[in-house]
Amino acid sequence: MCLSKGGLNLKRYLILEDGSIFKGEGFGANVITTGEVVFTTGMTGYQEAVTDQSFANQILVFTNPLIGNYGVNLDDYESIEPGCKGVICHQLARTSSNWRQQSSFADFLTQMNIPGITGIDTRALTKKLRNAGTMKGRIIDSVEDIEHSFSQLNATVVNENLVAQVSTSKPYPNPGSKRNVVVIDFGLKHSILRELAKRDCNTIVLPYNATATDIFRLNPDGVLLSNGPGDPKSLPAAIEMIKEVEQRLPLFGICLGHQLFALANGADTFKMKFGHRGFNHPVREIASGRISFTSQNHGYAVDPKSVDNDVMNITYREINDETVEGLRHKNYPAFSVQFHPDAAPGPHDAVDIFDDFMHMIDTRKDEHNA
Repeated sequence: MCLSKGGLNLKRYLILEDGSIFKGEGFGANVITTGEVVFTTGMTGYQEAVTDQSFANQILVFTNPLIGNYGVNLDDYESIEPGCKGVICHQLARTSSNWRQQSSFADFLTQMNIPGITGIDTRALTKKLRNAGTMKGRIIDSVEDIEHSFSQLNATVVNENLVAQVSTSKPYPNPGSKRNVVVIDFGLKHSILRELAKRDCNTIVLPYNATATDIFRLNPDGVLLSNGPGDPKSLPAAIEMIKEVEQRLPLFGICLGHQLFALANGADTFKMKFGHRGFNHPVREIASGRISFTSQNHGYAVDPKSVDNDVMNITYREINDETVEGLRHKNYPAFSVQFHPDAAPGPHDAVDIFDDFMHMIDTRKDEHNA
């Protein structure tokens, strides 16, 4: 394939299932790929976004016009093998500079086998996705046989069995010396482990299909349900596991873990029109009225009308659309948040929620030791 100066392919196209075609210049890997096209509104944090497994099988549109200007480093990975299928931006920085930089964004995408397109009118594309909702898209290098490309796009299923693709296949430790925490990996961000490590937790990460028996065998002090991609209703076994675990152990759910916690307690979830993706999403804590700006990445949400007020309290709401952002069980030491208190990227307004989980664990231990 012919490359232009700076490593950009001369032409690359994004086609959408509604028949739209967007033309730009290619960078990153020279592969054809299909995914759900979504947009994220963060001004920075492109490395964390691309490596967040919640973006598995998705083509990520960055609304910020310039991407790649500070490169990529080894410290900000959120997973080792990203599941993101493609990157769309308005302008790729031809040069990048940062004291932490270890490679360019384009080289990083090439290494990860992820194609990118620059030169796209991302404002028009984002407006289309906002108005019509997320849709399937395909990154291609030629429109000579466009009918065949659209046929392949329409025949592709992009959201099937995503958690199984991104979860660890084997348990692994993240050692510490204090509280024993089991993390269920539905698409775990490394920043969650970093926050637990800051609190010196002795953590064991288990695969998404771990059973309650698997968890109880480890005798943990608490259980954390991680973030992850896709529809929470596709994980019925995890929902049953949560029903057992929450009765015996402190439990904390994040993002997909929040949705699974809701389903396990009788609530319902729904697919959002275009989701929340970025780190400028304001949420209100209902009890205090406190506003926090949060990092979010999800396409499903909990239906507030389905929450049984005799079982759970809604603890947080998103200010822009009033979606449910937090739940707390009335009878068990269990709670969840839809946003990412670990940030990465984004503000750390809500990071103290990890301390709430630690306090919940300590309180239960004190009660059992009394």
